[in-house]
Amino acid sequence: MKNINKYCLGAGLLIAATLMTGCSDEFLKEKQDFSRVTAAIYNDYAGSKGRINDIYALCLPKSNTDVSYDNPSTGTADLYATSTEEYGGLSDFVTDNVMTNTTVPDFFYAEAKTSRSPWGRIRNCNDAIEGIEGGTLPDAQKKELLGQVYFFRAWTYYRLVKVYGGVPIVDHVQLPLAGSSGGLDLAIPRSTTKECIEFLCKDLEKAASYLPVKWDDANWGRVTAGTALSVEGRARLLYASPLFNRADDVARWQTAYEVTKRAVDTLTASGYFGLAYLNNPGIHASGWAKMFSDYQSPEAVFVTLYNNLAPATNATAPDLNNTWENSIRPSNTGAGGGKSTTAEMVDLFPMATGLPAMDKDKNPINNYDKDIFFKNRDPRFYRTFAFPGVQWTYNGIPKKSASPYTLGSKYQLWNYAWYESTTKQADEQQSGYGADKLATNYKGIYIRKKTDDLAVNTAPLYVFDSLTSTPFKRSSAPFMEIRYAEVLLNFAEAACGAGHGNEALTALRLIRQRVGYTGNCGLDDALAGNRQGLFAAILYERQVELAYEGKRFDDMRRWLLWDGGAGQAGLKASWALTGFGTNTCTYLGVNPLNGQRRNGLELRVSSSVTGGGIAPVGDANDPIIKNSATIKRPQAWNISSNDTIQRDSVVNFYRSYLTRKQRMIDTQNKVISFRPEYYIIGLRASAQVNNTTLLQTIGWTDSQRGGLGTFDPLAE
Repeated sequence: MKNINKYCLGAGLLIAATLMTGCSDEFLKEKQDFSRVTAAIYNDYAGSKGRINDIYALCLPKSNTDVSYDNPSTGTADLYATSTEEYGGLSDFVTDNVMTNTTVPDFFYAEAKTSRSPWGRIRNCNDAIEGIEGGTLPDAQKKELLGQVYFFRAWTYYRLVKVYGGVPIVDHVQLPLAGSSGGLDLAIPRSTTKECIEFLCKDLEKAASYLPVKWDDANWGRVTAGTALSVEGRARLLYASPLFNRADDVARWQTAYEVTKRAVDTLTASGYFGLAYLNNPGIHASGWAKMFSDYQSPEAVFVTLYNNLAPATNATAPDLNNTWENSIRPSNTGAGGGKSTTAEMVDLFPMATGLPAMDKDKNPINNYDKDIFFKNRDPRFYRTFAFPGVQWTYNGIPKKSASPYTLGSKYQLWNYAWYESTTKQADEQQSGYGADKLATNYKGIYIRKKTDDLAVNTAPLYVFDSLTSTPFKRSSAPFMEIRYAEVLLNFAEAACGAGHGNEALTALRLIRQRVGYTGNCGLDDALAGNRQGLFAAILYERQVELAYEGKRFDDMRRWLLWDGGAGQAGLKASWALTGFGTNTCTYLGVNPLNGQRRNGLELRVSSSVTGGGIAPVGDANDPIIKNSATIKRPQAWNISSNDTIQRDSVVNFYRSYLTRKQRMIDTQNKVISFRPEYYIIGLRASAQVNNTTLLQTIGWTDSQRGGLGTFDPLAE
């Protein structure tokens, strides 16, 4: 049949692995396939639970995958993250090439993989809901199972709504039976954004009423009542944000405030969930760093578990190892080579006082020295980035160690570079040759966030196999899609919007106290009565606390931060902002990201070194090492130690022998150019072909009706 809604198609072969049981080795136990079932299975608790486990396998976020129709952004340099300050490189969202309804990313339909598409997932959830509700299990067992299914149906809808606004609401299993008008009555039109928000929040309320506040150890990692309310809080906050709330309707903020407060209260009442290491921040936020490798962290509100076992031989086995550690470790450890941050992110983090290091025009303030960028910074800075002269130890020895500096338990990162010529040295488009066998695979400043650092965790969760090319790849580090800190930040933002400034400020200070701040945490009491300033402080804290966790793009979209919303009236007159001072960037006191360029940051050998920092490529030509008679690399700084002598020796080394270089990392010196219609993207043409009732979003070409779309995601 042509032109019917493909949402009715059943799921294909799915992997029914029990992803959410207590011990990591449970992942690999042999399971049945529960994706093709009869109604009788729902009369059996074990069979029903297997069906629920199948939905977990289908719907849980995956830490190793780029953002797509079946996975949220998780912190990699994906389509979303490269549209923000976090990574360089121009994604399709921020180039000057205009996306159309045939080239726009498809987060909606995914015909090639109907089982994993949003609608395949929704169908599986609907099937389980109908089967369990119509089955013969006791009510207590039904509620336990249904709470989990309602959660994942709502989770799937939330991910659709935040991208498209209103989408079709399919709340039952659709079957292409005779009398269905050739399938046309299966084609459901788009509901309003408001209707979709209410629908998914109703599911989450039901889930919260059915689910426990905490599972026993054998079921650790399953979604809880607090998980459901946390996602509902996200949804309400989304609907209250400028993206959908152009007039700044305070009633929406109040609703978000009430839900996020319930989420915080429910998680706290469990007696387990909360800010990890709140009363034990450690040195330079070592507690904050360790929570990412804790198996049962109280921070883990919505979590995907992994193991470090060898991959199964079955080609359909799920992705059971977390490969983040392998991806961020430098190449001279034998790992994947690492991820580099931007100069903008390095300069963005606060000083140790909690005050910003730069003003909005990128001028240093509050005694920030851009050349010694690591001195006196927020404790989280040292756990988010790695730079020349720090220890980054691990449990293992590389197959081909570059030098004693690269041995696991003694690993020192010396990622400075030198150049073959003064011309290349001065050229912003040229990168140098890295020390300690980093060669051309070195990174200016490495991303260290979420690392399983031996100095913090003496029993690492990865397997270091020096006989393979992929050490660290087999890691059981959990992936937290929602952390308690985010729930608290969501509450702070909603409280600020609703006029509860004191509660918002208290929550914000708690986030900083957890990493070692004292007193007012660099947040003046006057912020409580300054709605604009408090909003700005909360969004700034989100940039720091949630860096490289896949959240920044959504925050920028919610707040229209590429242009402040300046182009919205051009799409439809009623879309112009009438609240938030008519421009969110002006309102928050930040510069729009449009028109800016991200830059790399590297440390090159200074011209003061003999030879001017110019030398042929090759490890034997390192200008620092070759001048070892007069230049000594200091012992690298152990950031988990209070040894200020060690730290200051690295500071002095920078001042004497290293120079900060800005390097161009956005293609051909282009600047960011995010178009107004990208805030709420349109449907791909294929979606409209397969459901002719779907109206295209305003600002995008309607492939069925011609001209531009008429669907208004802001209409109620």
